[in-house]
Amino acid sequence: MYLSVIIPAYNEAERIPKTLLDVDAYLAAQSYPYEIIVVNDGSRDATASVVTAMAGFVRNLRLIDVKENRGKGSVVQTGMLAAKGDIRLFMDADNSTSVDQVEHMVPFFKEGYGVVIGSRAVKGARLEPPEPLARTLIGRALNFVVRVILLPGIRDTQCGFKAYTAEAAEDIFGVVKIRTWGFDVETLALARRYRFSIKEMPVRWVNDARSHVRFSGGLQFLRDILKIRWWLWTGAYRTLVREASR
Repeated sequence: MYLSVIIPAYNEAERIPKTLLDVDAYLAAQSYPYEIIVVNDGSRDATASVVTAMAGFVRNLRLIDVKENRGKGSVVQTGMLAAKGDIRLFMDADNSTSVDQVEHMVPFFKEGYGVVIGSRAVKGARLEPPEPLARTLIGRALNFVVRVILLPGIRDTQCGFKAYTAEAAEDIFGVVKIRTWGFDVETLALARRYRFSIKEMPVRWVNDARSHVRFSGGLQFLRDILKIRWWLWTGAYRTLVREASR
């Protein structure tokens, strides 16, 4: 298995069919073996049944149906650890960044990067349309805090389009603790902790006004950042035997 595409889904019965058809159309034209894994995060709508029905005509599709809502971080972790691909990509169910942009990640993995992340903030990124001003300002303020406390040099930790080698995915997602929106930051902090190199690359991102992210998550996000910093300081994450050799 070369590529695993993991799609976390919470109440996505309306949007996920188009996303799955788009992913299927692109991957079916590629020469490498792949799988598509949808992890249902205890949705209250028909997400699980919609995905099950689509398995009849979307190739290599698998549903992991988590019955209780656990948070995006938890279901991405579930998908990453269940995946079999040499490269494991998670993308948002709203298809804000389409799967075809994975082709721009492949050269970086060949260069030896362990983690390649999509970014809306580096040169070459396209936002169609740009986010509302208030959301942009809040996002920049939170990213500034992240860069100061945890991840200097990374300009966009929250874009929902990230890929990991199998080794990086198993090491990182085997120990993650954050279940909510701060999990993206935790995975990148752990990548550095375990000495996996990270490449931030520009993507085309289409804004969806129906996004599930709310401003009220900002305080929880800040709490998550402080927790991660504390856990790193206190050695709460396991030490890898091969870490020192990287």
